[in-house]
Amino acid sequence: MKFSRGLAALILAIFIQSNLVADYLYKDEVIHNPQFRADVNTLGSELFQKTGVSLKLVMIRELPNKMHIAEYEKELMKDFKEPTILLTFAELNSKVDIFASDKSLYQYFDRKQVLSPVASPIQSFIMALIYSKSFESFKEMATDYGGTILPLLADKAKKGELLGKYSGSMYNGYDDIAEQIATAKGIKLEHAAGNANKNTFFVLKIVFYGFIIYGIFLYLKRKYYIKRHKNEFE
Repeated sequence: MKFSRGLAALILAIFIQSNLVADYLYKDEVIHNPQFRADVNTLGSELFQKTGVSLKLVMIRELPNKMHIAEYEKELMKDFKEPTILLTFAELNSKVDIFASDKSLYQYFDRKQVLSPVASPIQSFIMALIYSKSFESFKEMATDYGGTILPLLADKAKKGELLGKYSGSMYNGYDDIAEQIATAKGIKLEHAAGNANKNTFFVLKIVFYGFIIYGIFLYLKRKYYIKRHKNEFE
């Protein structure tokens, strides 16, 4: 009996340890921050234990041999047997991509939304007004928003804050994918950021673009005022 209990305890300890050290930050040539690695591994481990989906974050300096990012991800995917999703960032190539080992995994999250270059519906609406060439393109552009990675990557970083921008944007996207998978599977992630960060980010974007719209309004109002008074004195 003692042997059986001891053996069971040993197996359990090995199982727990293997899950704790599972590297969901699969490659990191950019950040090299222990806390960032711990945060990704904690969320990734919980997601895998509760859903069976392995979400790996890959952060490399540059794609090897001028490979396309999808080709690089296909090569990496050969290392995994379980259902796997790769979120990949190549710094010098300025590329971000999401690649799943099986097409069925895409049903659990919105790849287009996560990778959208636009964060808020206000921004997408303004861009659609300016750049769309048809009603169809207007509808497509106006509904393309909700990005949780590229809008943050596009923000300018002060000197010494570049790595913080990279880690913040990629973790934001990693968390977004994880939460969408969890919601689709009907479970809750204890270590997920939740909607608090997303709502804060959304509100800040609304305020920012609100100022832009207000500035445009004042500019047009001023132009109209000058034109009207100019005509009065002619």
